[in-house]
Order: sequence, then C-alpha cells, then structure tokens
Amino acid sequence: MKTFRRKIWDSFKQWKQESNGSTALLVEGARRIGKSTAVEEFAKKEYKSYILIDFAFASQKIKDLFNDLSDLNSFFRLLQYYTNKELVERNSLIIFDEVQLFPPARQAIKLLVKDHRYDYMETGSLISIKENVKDILIPSEERTIQMFPMDYEEFCWATGQSEAYEMGRSIWKEKKSLGDNVNHDLMRKFRLYMIVGGMPQAVEAFLTTNNFSKVDAVKRDILKLYENDFMKFDSTGKVSLVFDHIPAELNKNSSRYQISSVIDNARASTMLEKLSKLAASKTVNVAYHANKPEAGLSQNIDIAKFKLFVCDTGLFVTLCFKDKEFTENIIYEKLLSDKLPSNLGYVYENVVAQMLAAKGDKLYYYTFPSETSNHNYEIDFIISRKNKICPIEAKAADYHKHKSLDIFTEKFSRYTGTRFLVYTKEFRKDTDIFCIPFYLVPFI
Repeated sequence: MKTFRRKIWDSFKQWKQESNGSTALLVEGARRIGKSTAVEEFAKKEYKSYILIDFAFASQKIKDLFNDLSDLNSFFRLLQYYTNKELVERNSLIIFDEVQLFPPARQAIKLLVKDHRYDYMETGSLISIKENVKDILIPSEERTIQMFPMDYEEFCWATGQSEAYEMGRSIWKEKKSLGDNVNHDLMRKFRLYMIVGGMPQAVEAFLTTNNFSKVDAVKRDILKLYENDFMKFDSTGKVSLVFDHIPAELNKNSSRYQISSVIDNARASTMLEKLSKLAASKTVNVAYHANKPEAGLSQNIDIAKFKLFVCDTGLFVTLCFKDKEFTENIIYEKLLSDKLPSNLGYVYENVVAQMLAAKGDKLYYYTFPSETSNHNYEIDFIISRKNKICPIEAKAADYHKHKSLDIFTEKFSRYTGTRFLVYTKEFRKDTDIFCIPFYLVPFI
C-alpha cells in the first residue's frame, strides 16, 4: 500500500524526544485510517531497526514469550530470533500492532519501559472497550494519542493539490476574498475530498483508478469491516443499526439522534453503554448538547442528547446509499456538479464535524425555542477558544440568513467570541460574522 505523508509523524517525533524511552505511545483510532502504516514509516525514518508484531497474525511462539517476563534478556534474544530482526539498544522501536487483541502485551509495557533498552509504540482499535482490558493492569507508562482519517491538507498532499490548501491559508490570513472564480475552483477541489474521504485505501484507489465506483467499493469494504467489529461487542446488532442510520437521523434535522426511531422501544438512556463502545471505536464523532453554552462546555452537557457523525465524510457519502448500487448514489453526482441541494446539507455538516474533530475540538451543539413561534433554533457546533465560545452554523444553501446565530448572540453575548457561518460561497464578513467557505474550517 502507498505511504502517504501524515501530520501525526510530527507528534511521534515530539514524543520520542520528550519521552526518551520513559513512556510507550499508544496510537488510537478507527480501523483503516493508516495507524500501522504511519507508525511503521516513523520507525523506518527515526530508528536504526524496528520489530513490528501484528497481534492479528502473530505466531503462538511469539505470544508465548509474554507468559514469563522474569528474564528480559531471554525475552529479547528470542524475539530477535523469531522475527529475524536485530535490536539496537536505545535505537530500536518495538511496535505492538492491534494490541487490543492481545492484552498481555499491553500489560507488559510497564516492565518493558522500565527496562529502557528500546522504545515502544502500540496501535489499537476499539481499544477502550472493557472486554479488552478487564483482566489486565493498564500501564501508567502509556501515553495516548488520537489519530484520525486523512484531513483535508493531508488529502491535498496526496493528490498533488497543495496549492489549493495554501490558497485557503492565504485567504484566512489576509481575511480577504480572492473572488468568486477562485472560490469556485477551491470548493470544487474540496468537494473531491468529501467524495473520496480520508481513508488511505480509498485515496489510493482514487489515485490509481480515477474511478469513483472503485473508490466506493473500497469504502463499502471498510463499512463492512466496521459492522463486523460492532458485532464483536454487540451481537444484537443494535449498534450497527445506530451507525447505519446516522445519515437518516441527520437528515431529519431534529434536535438529537432519536434512538427510538431506529430501535423499537429503546431510549438513549438505556443504550449508553453500547453507545460508549461505539464512540470508543472512533468510527463516529459525537456532538453533545450543551445545556449551558458558556465556558466549560463539557461540564454542562446532556449525555443522552447528542448527534452522531461518521468519522470520515467519504464513508458517510457511501453509507447514505449502502444498500443500493453505486449508480444510485446521487450525492456523488450532486457534489461533482456543485448542485448539492439543501436537503442534502447534512453531508456538509458531517465534514465540518470531521474537520473540527481532527483539529482536536470537542463537539457541542445547542438548540433553543423561539420566543415568538413554535420554531426551534439550532447552533450546529459550538467550540471553545480561550475563555469564549464560538458558535458555528453550517449551510449548504440560504446563506444570506443567520437568525440562529443572531438570537444566540443576544442571549449569550457575555460568553460569545467569534461567530462563523460556514457555507459554499466566497469569504466575507457580515457585521461581525465571519462567513467562510468550507475549506477554511481547518483554520478556525
């Protein structure tokens, strides 16, 4: 598989320099986002040698080495013999890939790090699920880092469109539009990211075939893999149903994900344990309702009132029509022709969630009733910046109106910082609202 440039390499380097072998680094993230490839590429570049143990395929004789760690000299000697790799003290990395499949290796980290001969990195999916860690002691010497699908800049690197991303950076820095023609071109390139997504296998399929049906087939395989993973911790299939219905629930434009409309006689409050496992899989981004939209958002949320977004918008586009033929997926056609109607605006909402999550932002939203009618207003996303909150409204159409932002600011002016309206048109300011095209979200 092709190796793509990933930003997380910089975080790996920082860990190596700061830790100097005093901690192991656990790389968490959804399946198929490129964790193993990124870690192995880092090992090739930064160490004289490395050993990668993939516990999905590791031999029993390697697993048996973890039964007795009282003699680490023998452990390392046999590990080198079985893998035919030479370890160099303080210049070798040992990688435990898919470590959640073999908990004894994760527990061994404490002793191995204390030994200090080598550095250690782990990768894992569904790593936080209790079934994988209930019988082991989680090592305190383990530092965790989150990895996401390829973000828009990484996608531009891979597809040779870096100039598009840098043009967006320039627009953001100067706070000045470069005209409708430039915006139209930049949005066209951004919509390609929405179609293909940031899963490395899908990006590679696009680059090698230039065929969206081939890309869609790759994404369907990944969705099937996720479904199989869900069944491992929820044989009832309820979690799979919740995941599959994310597009439909967003399309309702309701104030929350309505579990009862997906699973008969179920409520979010009774599904919290299963939903926490879904969130732990990193296949979804969760936005919680902020009961009090003020500083300290995480302290004032309703954990039973939330919205779900797919971790990758390319997967989201395919999930919308998972049970139909590729040719029936009208989102591809609409995105390519720049005619995505407002009733498909949830695709744009999903990509905003993805970009904010990749930046490290926790996702919150807020709904409130109108004082003069039965209408409810909604702020799609609220993020924290310093001691202020920044409301964000995402619109695929009707971008001249932003009443939700205006009324929200009236109610919570004390806490409100910069306001953003994210839409498809060129950069402009409307009073104190930054109206920005979707490709500028990474710079917020």
